[in-house]
Amino acid sequence: MQRSSTTERGPLWRDPAVRALVIQAILLLALLGFIAMIVTNTLANLEARGITTGFGFLQERAGFSIPQTLIDYSGDSSYARTFVVGLLNTLLVSGMGIVAATIIGFAVGISRLSSNWLLAKLAAAYVEIFRNIPLLVQILFWYFAVLQALPSPRQSLSLFEAFFLNVRGLVVPAPDPLPGFSATLWALLLAVILVVVLSVYARRRQSRTGKPLPVFRLGALILIGLPLAVFLVTGRPLAWEVPALTGFNFKGGVTVIPELVALWLALSIYTASFIAEIVRSGIQSVPQGQVEAARAISLPGDVTLRKIVIPQAMRVIVPQLTSQYLNLTKNSSLATAIGYPDLVAVFAGTALNQTGQAIEIVAITMAVYLLISLVVSALMNLYNARTLLKER
Repeated sequence: MQRSSTTERGPLWRDPAVRALVIQAILLLALLGFIAMIVTNTLANLEARGITTGFGFLQERAGFSIPQTLIDYSGDSSYARTFVVGLLNTLLVSGMGIVAATIIGFAVGISRLSSNWLLAKLAAAYVEIFRNIPLLVQILFWYFAVLQALPSPRQSLSLFEAFFLNVRGLVVPAPDPLPGFSATLWALLLAVILVVVLSVYARRRQSRTGKPLPVFRLGALILIGLPLAVFLVTGRPLAWEVPALTGFNFKGGVTVIPELVALWLALSIYTASFIAEIVRSGIQSVPQGQVEAARAISLPGDVTLRKIVIPQAMRVIVPQLTSQYLNLTKNSSLATAIGYPDLVAVFAGTALNQTGQAIEIVAITMAVYLLISLVVSALMNLYNARTLLKER
């Protein structure tokens, strides 16, 4: 008797694939039911308390002022504009913090591996001190112990009679563009495009011929020289509004509020201590033979670090660096401790208290931080993909 080529299937409940699908379907239904119960219960409680839901409040008048605004804003502006102002302030301090923390972190991380004993010990002390002090304590230190101890506006610390530092912040001259200044901005944009094209051409040329181009020097010459030449040719169409002391405060210029400075310093210094350790571990992950080979062909130390060690170390540094950038952005919400008007303070704080729309405002705030984190992660992942070694 010939055996059948197909085996008879057993009961479906014994099939692992079917059981897995059934279990997943049950869990999904349970999750959807739990969410529906929460939503229904929340809506019923809001209705019982007479609280209206929806996003119509965003068009209502806010009725309060904000000390730092990057766009036009007044008490007559809407809550939607309040949200934009808070978001821009959050992005401002986060962007400034990422730049400063990266520069400080790389400098300290490289210094930790320096052959200079004093420099290495100072870098190690920096990491151990600032990494182990809570960020909130550092924010309060810079704000209350340092910036609030500055003199009053009448006794301001002055530099060239144009820059003034006092307890109310740093007052600097404000640029006043004149007719024709737009040509300089267009020249700057063109210079940026030319630098990008130059870097792409230099990379392809070096890959094809092995001959490098001084991209940094040429790029700096284009980026500075072209806008400067246009600026001079058009008659220097830019004036400066110098601040002047009138009464008990300064009039004119731009004031950098102390809350921004304190938050920026604390975020930058604290995050840089973690980035320094990431950079140190990344450099130490590069095989020592790479450095020895560079020394064997008499490459200078700075060229070895810049052309050989750092490019290979970036494969280890970038993933961890992404986490620190995300942490810095989210840690900026501690601004409420010193009154910096970020998204949490003005929108999830003042606006929420005045409108009572807790669910909508908290949901928007959470979604914004989630979106910022996803964008930062996507950009860093793109850069990380470019730094990976390509096998031939």
